[in-house]
Amino acid sequence: MLQQIDMKKENDIVTLSIKDEHHLLGIARPRHPMISVMHFDGTNSQDVFPERFFFDFYSISIKKNVTGKIRYGQKHFDFDSGIMTFMAPNQLIARSLEAGENPAGEGICLNIHPDFFLGYTLAKTIKDYGFFSYEINEALHLSEVEEAAVRNIMRNIEAEYENNIDRFSQNVMIAHIELLLQYSDRFYNRQFITRKPANNEMLARLETLLAECFKDENLQNRGLPTVQYISDSLNISANYLSDMLRSITGQTTQQHIHAKLIEKAKELLSTTHLSVAEIAYQLGFEYPQSFNKLFKKKANISPLEFRQSFN
Repeated sequence: MLQQIDMKKENDIVTLSIKDEHHLLGIARPRHPMISVMHFDGTNSQDVFPERFFFDFYSISIKKNVTGKIRYGQKHFDFDSGIMTFMAPNQLIARSLEAGENPAGEGICLNIHPDFFLGYTLAKTIKDYGFFSYEINEALHLSEVEEAAVRNIMRNIEAEYENNIDRFSQNVMIAHIELLLQYSDRFYNRQFITRKPANNEMLARLETLLAECFKDENLQNRGLPTVQYISDSLNISANYLSDMLRSITGQTTQQHIHAKLIEKAKELLSTTHLSVAEIAYQLGFEYPQSFNKLFKKKANISPLEFRQSFN
């Protein structure tokens, strides 16, 4: 079946368009080339998909009763309950199916090509929604009320493009998409707050990891830890970690790293005779000026002024 449609292929990874996905799933051709709403009833088989592929569009789905595993990025996830997932264009997707498994499940899916946003502020602001960079195992778990709200918005979009397209149609659909993204952002923040045990455990692991990173010998050998290093060490995506921390503590991962850095710098400034430049190097800075600038920004005082306050 894959040979029957014209799809881009590079290094055995196929790039699928909205039209391609409809074709592979045996769903009617999309009424609009850049946006569609698909319904899954449990009979849509995905074993016709390539083993590894990209979408060239954004995909927002609510699915439940899924069997089998799907990998998005570097992670696998088992869909054993109704969840909402967000996929951005050009993210590697790989299926892993056993006999009788079907990752399509039951649900609804909204697909939008990035070109649909051209000329609208959403073309830029959609990049501000970090959940498109979350891993599948960081999906949004919806309550019944939340799921009903999301499904209603998707149906409104579907109804709009199923009707006769006019000069207002795209404006209306864009407005619904923006509303959907805002609700999703809201629901994710609710999820961060309500998952306190898991989040508290993550915060404890973060503090332990940062304490290890800021040991003198580790700073000298490895330099300052990056956000990516921290998220990889915690087995969580960088965007999800920062968004979770921001919702709970008001600080991103980078701000947590900086806070630990300033704490360590103050310790060295007040308990050693190392020069400010030597402390900067010990903390992993290539240039003392960068250390001075960051310290003053965070502590509202220069490193030298801080040291002098102890004399």
